[in-house]
Amino acid sequence: MENPPLTGAQKTRLRGLGQTLEAALKIGKAGLTPALQREFTRLLEARELVKVRFEGADRHERAALIARIETETATPCVGSVGHTALFFRRNVDPEKRVVEV
Repeated sequence: MENPPLTGAQKTRLRGLGQTLEAALKIGKAGLTPALQREFTRLLEARELVKVRFEGADRHERAALIARIETETATPCVGSVGHTALFFRRNVDPEKRVVEV
């Protein structure tokens, strides 16, 4: 089952929650490796809301990496500021949902 698109209000709420989070993943010069994708997916399943920090990437590289993460993992970016981006994917199992949107 695919998640419905998030409303602006839901994204705003998620960004507010994300302000208190530490970056769970750091993406360096190696970029988006298969191991990093597996860890990202594992974190999404456990937390639903994941903050990613981009190390050593300029603005254009960060934008490209965010777009690639969204496409390859089917996870929307709900906000990005500076070197960090926040991704959210609702758990398909209602019993395992952590974040209330």
